[in-house]
Amino acid sequence: MNRTFGILTLLAAGTMSGIVCAQTPLRKPRFSDCPAAVKAKHAVPHLVFSDARARQYRSAIREASKQPVDFAGHYILAQWGCGGGCVMAAAIDTTSGRVTSLPFSVSDWPLDVTQPLKYQADSCLLVIRGSRNESAEHGTYYYAFDGKRFNLRASIDVSNH
Repeated sequence: MNRTFGILTLLAAGTMSGIVCAQTPLRKPRFSDCPAAVKAKHAVPHLVFSDARARQYRSAIREASKQPVDFAGHYILAQWGCGGGCVMAAAIDTTSGRVTSLPFSVSDWPLDVTQPLKYQADSCLLVIRGSRNESAEHGTYYYAFDGKRFNLRASIDVSNH
């Protein structure tokens, strides 16, 4: 009986520690987690608008394509306003001309945040602060760009704080 109780106690402790570990927040992604070798900017070839949103905002994207590489090695992250306190963005591939839109707008960022999108030329990580598509969920979202889409890697919801 004592042996069975001991085994059950160990199993319960192991299960409880697993639950605690599962609830412990993981380390936030860092720019260094998603390195990208920066390539010198050259003239962007003919722009290829890969989605309806990119085609709709082609003037803003064309203007941004004149800027230096600032994202994920050989991309330019174009940004434009979509109303008061709202931005949209797209990644411009300076080697192929392909334009990939961020699949949502960003709004309602905290007052202490001057730029809701944080990114670096030498990293494929995009950090977003605020609300996506004007939803009630507010937070910090970490996306890795793979050249075709923005993939959510982590998020910290601050809606209830």
